[in-house]
Amino acid sequence: MVIRNLSLLTFASNFFLLLVFLSFFWNKLGKGKDTSWKPILDKFRGKETVFSLIVSITATLGSLYFSEVADFTPCKLCWYQRIFMYPLPFIFASALIKKTKEVWNFVLPLSIVGAIIAAYHYYLQINPDALAPCSAIGFSVSCSDRFITYFGYITIPWMSLSAFLLISFFMLILKNNKN
Repeated sequence: MVIRNLSLLTFASNFFLLLVFLSFFWNKLGKGKDTSWKPILDKFRGKETVFSLIVSITATLGSLYFSEVADFTPCKLCWYQRIFMYPLPFIFASALIKKTKEVWNFVLPLSIVGAIIAAYHYYLQINPDALAPCSAIGFSVSCSDRFITYFGYITIPWMSLSAFLLISFFMLILKNNKN
């Protein structure tokens, strides 16, 4: 039930990011009005840190559920992704308490590096014969192992990638906020 709900949240965030991406490029290609991008950004303005906090807490608790409740042993790349995700709820909570808008300075590098690791991890899952595979090391499992697959593409690394991309999106809105 929990895994299905996390998969549904991932699917919804993927759909949202796809719509944002298409809207942005539709505007850049000159097919849309210059203001077509503004309503999307306005819905999140002033709430970027709150939304990012929710995403980071969900991702952190989700990863803990996978390892501690579902008994999925994290691989080496899962641990690296956790290194970049686990501090984020604390950073966002501190930013909300301090009412700072500069949180993007700290979070954007973490979320981009986390997204790169998650993308590589997902690549290893869909292409297990990659040039630089991640084999089982010590007590961890192979990075190409799939514990779950929903909707034909959602795996644990894809969930992580989606969370990092969503947080990066909110941080880019915050960075470009003129208020």
